Amino acid sequence: MSKVIQLNEITKHYQMGDQTFKALDGINVDIDENEYVAIIGPSGSGKSTLMNIIGCLDTPTSGEYHLKDKLVEKMSETELAQQRNKSVGFIFQSFNLLPRASALENVMQPLVYRFIPQSERQKQALESLKRVGLEDKIHHLSNQLSGGQRQRVAIARALVTKPHILLGDEPTGNLDSKTTQDIMKLFDELHEEGHTIILVTHEQEIADHCHRVIRLVDGKVVADTRKKTEERLHV
Repeated sequence: MSKVIQLNEITKHYQMGDQTFKALDGINVDIDENEYVAIIGPSGSGKSTLMNIIGCLDTPTSGEYHLKDKLVEKMSETELAQQRNKSVGFIFQSFNLLPRASALENVMQPLVYRFIPQSERQKQALESLKRVGLEDKIHHLSNQLSGGQRQRVAIARALVTKPHILLGDEPTGNLDSKTTQDIMKLFDELHEEGHTIILVTHEQEIADHCHRVIRLVDGKVVADTRKKTEERLHV
């Protein structure tokens, strides 16, 4: 199994007056292709900081991050933007959809930066929306969709670029329990299809779906456990 992420002694420090805040303090984590991982921990544990580094939205203070065998710190801003568009599909708690755009237009958006003809963008976006069960909602605006439907649009947008990694930041945080179950079932299916999925969460219920759980406390990995097949939760 090939490694998609290698984090070696990653730190992220912030200067606050004369104090140094260590958001991440020596993270060593490798994630293989097609792993299904939860990064869990209380507020302030470093989860979001780690997510931003994995997603190339931020850079570490020290340490090395290899994404698909490429050393991230050696990348230019243009290369980092390309990696964000090509290698990582982002799914956020707040959906981050364009409010005046249709579901189809929202899912097409990441393909604009690839200079793909519009007809092909529409075709790929429609295929992605069909994958998440929203082929009948393609012309609906964001405010015409339920929370669960908006999150499905966000997942379709993340899938449309065929990324190596799906990275979810509290992806069910704004959803009710029934819709959360539906979205997690979709993540389960996407993993079974071969996607590498990393979910950042503070909810044990979400972590229970994943096959590996990395727990952070005060910027350090305090536990990294892989579940046996019979321990995995399927709902």
